[in-house]
Amino acid sequence: MDGETLYSIGELARRTGLTVKTIRFYSDRGIVAPTDRSPTGYRLYNIDAAARLDLVRTLRDLGLGLPAIQKVMDRELSLPEVASAHAEALAVQIHTLRLRRAVLTTVASRGSTPEEANLMHKLAQLSEAERRRLIGEFLDAVFGGLGADHVFAGVMRSMTPELPDNPEAEQIQAWVELAELSQDSDFRASVRRMAEDQAAEMAWGDTTRLRRGLVATVFHQVGPALTSGIDPASPQADSIVAALSADYAHVLGRPDDFELRRRLLARLENVNDARRERYVQLLAVINGWSAPESLAPTFEWSVQALRIRLRR
Repeated sequence: MDGETLYSIGELARRTGLTVKTIRFYSDRGIVAPTDRSPTGYRLYNIDAAARLDLVRTLRDLGLGLPAIQKVMDRELSLPEVASAHAEALAVQIHTLRLRRAVLTTVASRGSTPEEANLMHKLAQLSEAERRRLIGEFLDAVFGGLGADHVFAGVMRSMTPELPDNPEAEQIQAWVELAELSQDSDFRASVRRMAEDQAAEMAWGDTTRLRRGLVATVFHQVGPALTSGIDPASPQADSIVAALSADYAHVLGRPDDFELRRRLLARLENVNDARRERYVQLLAVINGWSAPESLAPTFEWSVQALRIRLRR
């Protein structure tokens, strides 16, 4: 072609950094056709072919398949259209890879059995609707039929995980563990007992001093004792246990005697379940909340202090 510099396939390979084999492949597919041929039949390419090859290489590096690249080069599809569709496909792949990574990380850290790994994989793959059904069934089993729906409705909302659309690996791992925990029949029974105790306390009437629940009351009464380093067996702990017991007696409308303190001890032992605290910790990770303060030391102090005084 008059005045136009043409390059052999070897020269084009040196200019673009692609192999002769690759350029020949794209040429055979019609993606970058030769501009002309030499008298002996060898392919010749102009500078526009080099530019097309650079674009093809870029699109391949971005993961586009040859059919899509062919349509872009032939202008059957615009590059923005192809890029948008490919970005959506990549988003799905990234989400899937995050799920797989989270499951594999959990399996590795926990030394899971093949059966456990299979369950974790299934839990990680659940859709949003399926996750809601699974947690909804757990919460219904725990709080259903107890009355005081206006109170427990708020509790149920506060115990509902909301996995974001693009969760981090830690959130997926937390979801898998929380989902497993919610299916644990022993844990369900433990939480159900806590809910039944709370419902009974509300039914007995005056809850002004325990209106925020036993957990908040124990934390308020016992927290300062822990901060001050008071031993649960020391005489200094007597007044703290007495105040806690008096609050509970006030709620139940019963005398502060041995039976009431034994009931309070059983209540605290049930609340002092490491799985309950773990559920709250996992919930915070999933929902992006601040890490909750551990209440285990507070409950452990209370349980020890009550046991000691009930044995006297």
